[in-house]
Amino acid sequence: MLSIDPKEIATSKLHGYLLGAVAPRPIAFASTIDANGNPNLSPFSFFNVFGANPPIMIFSPARRVKNNTTKHTLENALATKEVVINVVNYDIVQQMSLSSTEYPADVNEFEKAGLTMLKSDKIKPFRVAESPVQFECKVNDVIFTGDEGGAGNLIVCEVVKIHISEAILDENGTIDQHKIDLVARAGGSYYSRARDGFFEIPKPISRLGIGVDAIPFEIRNSTILTGNNLGMLGNVEQLPSKETVDNFGKEHPHIVKANIEKKHTFAQEFLNNNDTESAWKVLLLK
Repeated sequence: MLSIDPKEIATSKLHGYLLGAVAPRPIAFASTIDANGNPNLSPFSFFNVFGANPPIMIFSPARRVKNNTTKHTLENALATKEVVINVVNYDIVQQMSLSSTEYPADVNEFEKAGLTMLKSDKIKPFRVAESPVQFECKVNDVIFTGDEGGAGNLIVCEVVKIHISEAILDENGTIDQHKIDLVARAGGSYYSRARDGFFEIPKPISRLGIGVDAIPFEIRNSTILTGNNLGMLGNVEQLPSKETVDNFGKEHPHIVKANIEKKHTFAQEFLNNNDTESAWKVLLLK
């Protein structure tokens, strides 16, 4: 058995062991605003619920391991003392992943991820309209566990209002675990779909995806492509070149001749096989 003293290995390696072993973890899809009212949206898997009376949730936007900087969510929570914790289900997992990209402070992750800002009732940060359960919270406390890279910052939140989609309720008015279709975070690039088990999403942290807002209007408003499909398309750094698209068309003349709906169906099939590049080539064919 491998035995490790945490003080004797690099923080990045320790971080990997912790995340790989303590899994799956629920995801706090946290919506905040800064002191000037600019929205921010980011997911965190250091998260759970810790009481019902009062209803308390705690999540931790930890200090970045690579450069010991803090995240916008922490800075906003300290400044405004408010946050919405949105539940992540399978329908929005790709868009959630895209939002974790480290965009600059003035970039709206709602727009980048193609998610809808929904006004809250008791606090200022926006809710994610597509999330099946949304918790409006006041920040009661922030507990700093250290000042080095990888240290946690425990944001202690009290739930002041809950919004639940009726579509996930059973005949008794309680949440149906199959209908809510929750996902959780594991180690590396792995996630777990509560009702089905593990699946994988490439991590977007190291690159800057173009975002759903940069996808052409006719693709964003497709009647075929889902929010998850758009999240995958928005997580590319750049589009295929015209030359590669043209070559793809020569290899697949039946796709070139297809109508828009059929092309979107072909693109979706490539996305279902995690081939985002080919999906984009299909969508860019003229």
